[in-house]
Amino acid sequence: MLEMAREADDQAVLAELEEESRSLADSVEDLELRGLLSQLEDHKNAILSIHPGAGGTESQDWAQMLMRMFLRWAERHDFKTSVMDLLPGEEAGIKSVTIEVNGAYAFGYLKSEIGVHRLVRISPFDSNGRRHTSFASVFVLPEVEEEEDIDINPNDLRIDTFRASGAGGQHVNRTDSAVRITHIPTGIVVSCQNERSQHKNKANAMKILYARLYQRRKEEERARRQKFEDSKTDIAWGNQIRSYVFHPYSLVKDHRTEHETGNVQRVMDGEFDDFIYAYLLKAPELNGVKG
Repeated sequence: MLEMAREADDQAVLAELEEESRSLADSVEDLELRGLLSQLEDHKNAILSIHPGAGGTESQDWAQMLMRMFLRWAERHDFKTSVMDLLPGEEAGIKSVTIEVNGAYAFGYLKSEIGVHRLVRISPFDSNGRRHTSFASVFVLPEVEEEEDIDINPNDLRIDTFRASGAGGQHVNRTDSAVRITHIPTGIVVSCQNERSQHKNKANAMKILYARLYQRRKEEERARRQKFEDSKTDIAWGNQIRSYVFHPYSLVKDHRTEHETGNVQRVMDGEFDDFIYAYLLKAPELNGVKG
């Protein structure tokens, strides 16, 4: 068809074929990515959390920028997202956010983002226009089904309710709609306050608790096998996985794979599949697994 369109100089058909070839290339790349996702939990939905590092408004703004980046990425992949818990900053940005990402292999893709993300830019909050470095940590859990993976004894839970803080309207702030759940045997504490309904906040908090207990069990198994280190302990402010430089030049660089691009805006708009692909190709080596 391409040869016929060229001979006839049919620009409409040529344009259509060009679009179809791009779509085919994207489909092949997606298949290649999924072929690298072989872990048992890779196909699951994901629960993604972002927390700013020290630095107040500057780092909280960076955490919000990362939240937008991940939401844009999910939108590009037709994944459904739901903000389970959000604590806004006093002046700008966010103090923390937990997002549920629903879609095939959401966890498999997003596990590459676990770690500390570093930003270098001229701060919009600095009247002297000085360059600032900010950090935010990202952690991703696989969402698990209650009945298939984890058994929780209701007697092991302490459930507290309190008034939600931050944005949400008068209703949120005037009623004890926020929920905090403590799993007594492990000491794990989760809280949700984003919904106006106490029932919905409790359901979301239980989702996060199941995911964290599942992750805890997986980490204990890995420790026993001595094949993997606990990925959560790697999240330290001096151990960033990726740097985003806005000034004095434009660069996004992954320190684990050495993959980089000068198109910072593309990455911040949610187009970072090349970073995911580079990580998945190198994942066995990064996790100390011999081929």
